[in-house]
Amino acid sequence: MRLYFIALQFLTIIPLPFSVRCEEEDLGRSMALFPVVGLTIGLFLVGLDYLLGFVFPRPVTDLLLVTALAAVTGALHLDGLADVCDGLAARGGKERFLAVMKDSRTGAVGVVGLVLGLLLKYQALLHVLPDQKRAALLFFPMVARMAQVQMTVGALKARTDGLGAAFVGGAGAVQFAVAYIVTLSAAFLLLGVPGISCCIILYLLTWGLKAWFHRRLGGITGDIIGCASELNEIAALLAILALTKLT
Repeated sequence: MRLYFIALQFLTIIPLPFSVRCEEEDLGRSMALFPVVGLTIGLFLVGLDYLLGFVFPRPVTDLLLVTALAAVTGALHLDGLADVCDGLAARGGKERFLAVMKDSRTGAVGVVGLVLGLLLKYQALLHVLPDQKRAALLFFPMVARMAQVQMTVGALKARTDGLGAAFVGGAGAVQFAVAYIVTLSAAFLLLGVPGISCCIILYLLTWGLKAWFHRRLGGITGDIIGCASELNEIAALLAILALTKLT
């Protein structure tokens, strides 16, 4: 349970009524439970969706759900999406890309990336079928946290400082195996065979992102992990919509 609470503290702003001991490699080890924290976030969204549904029409409810997701995670991964978008827009080599991502200021391209990302997430969630919505609310935060594990395990460090480097140092094959077994099991229980298909699609997407950033920057950073998480949330909802229409 200690590793779960470490992961929960890192991935959300949910306060704990007690302190949790965290040693040097515990951040990486806690990644085995990242999908479980994703399910916890999903449960929060399901409960909120139930309550808001009594008061607001679905478009307003879904916009509030996207807002609540950003709030409960401290917009940590949205910051990564914006920073990576700014880095992609910067001219220059690896060092320039990394310097732009590290800059606390958000540029025009980062703002555009944030707006498009949030709009895509909102519109995709809005069009999920009502009888699939609660399963989707549990599914997409979970697979996005699994993507963080996949991006981290076996990755090289693009820089030696930062949280990304700390996670790379402590996460290994065991953490990946546990996280993926949890993800696949929950995906099947929530969505059946289409859930497994979504996981395969997202695995390939994340593998492609990881390979590209290794070629471009020689490794990954915390911002890149956060960006991959956001892209997986969007892609998960889009995959659910696409597979629903095809079946």
